[in-house]
Amino acid sequence: MSLLSYDGGPQDFQEDFAPNVNKGFGGMVVSIEDDARRQISKRAFLLGAAAALGAVTPAFADMPREIADAVRKIGPVINPPETIKLYEAMQAKEPYQNVVVARDQKYGPDDRNRLDVFRVSEVASLKPVLIFLHGGGYQRGDKRTGTSPFYDNVMLWAVANGMVGVNMTYRLAPAASWPAGIVDVAAAVAWTEANIKEYGGDPGRIFIFGHSAGATHVGGYLARGSSPAVKGSILVSGTYALDPNTEQPGEKAYFGDTSLWSERSSIRGLANSTVPLLVAHGEIDVPYYIKQAEALKTALCEKGRCPTFLSLKDHSHMSEIYAVNTADTSLTYAIAAFVKNAQQR
Repeated sequence: MSLLSYDGGPQDFQEDFAPNVNKGFGGMVVSIEDDARRQISKRAFLLGAAAALGAVTPAFADMPREIADAVRKIGPVINPPETIKLYEAMQAKEPYQNVVVARDQKYGPDDRNRLDVFRVSEVASLKPVLIFLHGGGYQRGDKRTGTSPFYDNVMLWAVANGMVGVNMTYRLAPAASWPAGIVDVAAAVAWTEANIKEYGGDPGRIFIFGHSAGATHVGGYLARGSSPAVKGSILVSGTYALDPNTEQPGEKAYFGDTSLWSERSSIRGLANSTVPLLVAHGEIDVPYYIKQAEALKTALCEKGRCPTFLSLKDHSHMSEIYAVNTADTSLTYAIAAFVKNAQQR
């Protein structure tokens, strides 16, 4: 069985690929009952303590039941504030043990052309690089806000799993419309190729991970050609086939005239790209994003290059990314296997 065409369930994934995996550890607001919150907080404290100590999980692990119940109670909506409450205590806090962070490196002329680089304190050999792009509906979002653990959590997971992490932000609509996101991804990749050796990263082994609007920008970049250094990409809950009839917040501000949406969509270019892809969505994601992931999967399979494809059990649009670097490895288990496999191609 090829990992690049895998479409099984979580338990099948563990059985099929466990020997080849590096183990690593907007919508309405819904309140969570006090008893449920106390149970979640207790477990979150224990899991967060393990993460802070650099603990890793021995195998694939689903979302804890009490958190899954809370995520389902929030429902298939984009609700960062309530979802953050479920995961924040699980995440490590600065200063990070055995991790060196270089903040706000400039990869372009705009104030938002900034990235953070995460690496282990002592680098013995060059490591693969994971570039991450956050979401935010094209009009908001950042690589990190204040002292929030998000999205440092993605970088800490990358470092714990043998990579150098690059956490980038990008220009926002309406000031920066299409193709600004694509241009910024290209600029960040170019910066990485030119500079990442200084941080212990291998400029010839780059992986790009995008979530939501970030996945859309990554898809646009890959669809229009990419650097040979990009060995694979992880696209989680992005938009690939724009449809004015199901317009989502921020799309018109970024993509502009709806008569141009078809040519500005990435799905055809992605289907013709040779870059290996992992495509994922949450089981209780916003239905629009489930449809987008399924459409991309179909387009790729029709070209004979089915992607690694995951429907993340119990996960919503935000929980899937806030859970990175916790004991819930339903997404990161797959990413670790994908990265390892792609390097062996």
